[in-house]
Amino acid sequence: METSSSTGAKTFYYVQVRLGWHDSGTYDKNIEEWPQRGGADGSLRFDPELSHGANAGLTNALKLIQPIKDKYPGITYADLFQLASATAIEEAGGPKLPMKYGRVDITAPEQCPPEGRLPDAGPRLPAEHLREVFYRMGLDDKEIVALSGAHTLGRSRPDRSGWGKPETKYTKDGPGEPGGQSWTAEWLKFDNSYFKDIKEQRDQELLVLPTDAALFDDPSFKVYAEKYAEDQEAFFKDYAEAHAKLSNLGAKFDPPEGFSLDD
Repeated sequence: METSSSTGAKTFYYVQVRLGWHDSGTYDKNIEEWPQRGGADGSLRFDPELSHGANAGLTNALKLIQPIKDKYPGITYADLFQLASATAIEEAGGPKLPMKYGRVDITAPEQCPPEGRLPDAGPRLPAEHLREVFYRMGLDDKEIVALSGAHTLGRSRPDRSGWGKPETKYTKDGPGEPGGQSWTAEWLKFDNSYFKDIKEQRDQELLVLPTDAALFDDPSFKVYAEKYAEDQEAFFKDYAEAHAKLSNLGAKFDPPEGFSLDD
């Protein structure tokens, strides 16, 4: 049985998944120059980017991670964001991710990417929107669906994203700050239940965004979504590869080849 301190620690970690993803998800493969191309460069610590609509609530995530940066000043923000994100997945029961480190931080707010590069949860054409955003990053349909599976963790809050219920039977007691609406009943556990729940859509307490439903509505996405709903091992394998790729988008490494914490 988990203690309140262990679930509290998990809540600390899981909010970092979104921080890591939003730092790297601004990458534009059509721009060669760093840092103009966006990506995993620590830019999300600066107010101009934190104030983007898609990043509502991430100020709290940054406040939680700052004491670690203060204690270990040698690690860059770019690495710390991605390390915390990968740790969250693994601590939640997900796969071990083939991560590398050595990312270089941007140094000034004016180097932040422009607003509008991250996905919108409720676009008019969800599948087309997902492709527009993720193809710009150099990711394909399989990676789009696999990465969507990270919604098995966490909650959406209407006061931050405009989506979800203020609370449900799964979130009313926390842990952490109560409230919000989760995609899965066990929203602190990383497994393939997201795909099962989106496919069935039987529980009105669980969140289904237009971009979630698109995974089973779009023929190409559906191939992978159906596979992951049936085969957790396949999901874990593809997710691990896609997450590691996402974490490297746009990054400049020192040394250029990066390094592994397992070395």
